[in-house]
Amino acid sequence: MKLATSAQMQALDQTTIRETGVPGVVLMENAGRGTVNHMVQEFGPVRGKTVLIFIGPGNNGGDGLVIARHTLQQGGFPFIVSLVHLEKLQGDAAINADICQNLQIPYILCLNNDDIDILKKKIPSLNFAHPVHCIVDALFGTGLRRNIEHRFATIVELINNLSTNQHWPVIAVDIPSGLCSDTGQTLGCSVQANLTVTYGLPKPGHYTHGGPSIGKLAVVDIGIAGASINKMSLQGKVLDKDLKKTMLPRSRKGHKGSFGHLLVLAGSEGKTGAAILCGQAALHSGSGLVTLAVPKNLNPVFESALPEAMTVPLQKSVHYCIDSDYDLILKLLTNKGGLVLGPGLGTNSRTATLVKKLYCRVSQPVVVDADALNILSESPETLLQPGGDRILTPHPGEMARLFQTSTTAIQRDRVKAAAWLNKKCILNDQEIITVLKGAGTVVCSSKGKWAINSSGNSGMATGGMGDVLAGLIGGLLVQGYDPLDAAELGVYLHGLSADIVAGKSPFGYLASDVARQLPAAIKDLQQHNAFLGND
Repeated sequence: MKLATSAQMQALDQTTIRETGVPGVVLMENAGRGTVNHMVQEFGPVRGKTVLIFIGPGNNGGDGLVIARHTLQQGGFPFIVSLVHLEKLQGDAAINADICQNLQIPYILCLNNDDIDILKKKIPSLNFAHPVHCIVDALFGTGLRRNIEHRFATIVELINNLSTNQHWPVIAVDIPSGLCSDTGQTLGCSVQANLTVTYGLPKPGHYTHGGPSIGKLAVVDIGIAGASINKMSLQGKVLDKDLKKTMLPRSRKGHKGSFGHLLVLAGSEGKTGAAILCGQAALHSGSGLVTLAVPKNLNPVFESALPEAMTVPLQKSVHYCIDSDYDLILKLLTNKGGLVLGPGLGTNSRTATLVKKLYCRVSQPVVVDADALNILSESPETLLQPGGDRILTPHPGEMARLFQTSTTAIQRDRVKAAAWLNKKCILNDQEIITVLKGAGTVVCSSKGKWAINSSGNSGMATGGMGDVLAGLIGGLLVQGYDPLDAAELGVYLHGLSADIVAGKSPFGYLASDVARQLPAAIKDLQQHNAFLGND
């Protein structure tokens, strides 16, 4: 599914109004009605129950007023808490305010702390008369750019406390108030929703830092014309089960030579585990053959740990890989579909020389991870001189080192950070893809496309997960996926595999558990897809 920034969504609304003649008040009506439908679907009928609806200025408040009216129509008892004088609302929101007043839907103004104290005393009586069904957060929408403060912050705190103490579900209109829809950053404080109903298209903030505040996400079609979406050529999307469409068929007559051969250059003394995890994931991805090029003294470790993989001891590399084995590595790359470079490699100066040579000279696609990224951070000019397509897989700390900034700065706007190459000139039109790992992993291509992942869970916050991801992406590369598809599919399958594991143990599982579950994740994704060909 496509993703839209706040500005893009606003432009889509205006385009629909201008080009199709659908007035904004109709779009607002569709939004409010769709929200009530999801409320009922998730939490049961509203008939005979109170729905507390908190509204603020702007169209988000207007959506809340539509929700109040549809709640009334379904036999519920809407109670509006307005943080703005209703007569100060404008446009479509003002139209719905007039309708609500004509219908004599009860409301209270909360313009100061005294008003809020009155509200706190009134809520128990509302609940006694008609049990509270849910709380609707229609305070601020996707246009919020400044911190929530003062009485608005007090109201957000009240909503969260009522939800926690009374176990009343919270439904957020478009996005929980206090979250930046473009970055997911909390602007001072934010509502913690159980269900977020967004309109038209999801926003980046729904999948980045906003995850815990979002709850379940539902998307309502409010009547935005598909032609308008196509005309805008949106570059962002969410990685979800639609990725099954990108999965390549596997011939029933295929053999191990049919599904690619990956070379992994990884491991050093004390860091053999990273290379082993990388190799395991590559094998479980469905690649036909995997070869590990490793320091010769460590070869016995790899031979016993990964019997399904081939290993090549690098004769001049004893405890870590060095540039003296560059020619041998180039020879090993013959007939290989790709290279994974970096897991557990170490940062010795001679290893660094080798990494930079391979990055700039190897024509096959290369997944660049871990220590290889740390090496490149010491000579950032090298990043713009790839010998072929490259997939960089940094976590926020590695990304910060690459650009001599702080992890906080990277996390502040993850999409912007991952899109660092969008305006750079890459030699020979090579593609560099950045996979910024973390909750809501971001995948960005130097050619402008970007995506945010929807799979995965907090149990993945443990060592070795990045090594598994690097091997998985490498394994997909050699099976014939183009680099961007390999990166996107790899990221989603990585998270999906962890979600399968978390179904039994929400945390405490290992990176190797995720690698072993990759075949199950692939099966899950391709359930409704003709993954196996008939040839």
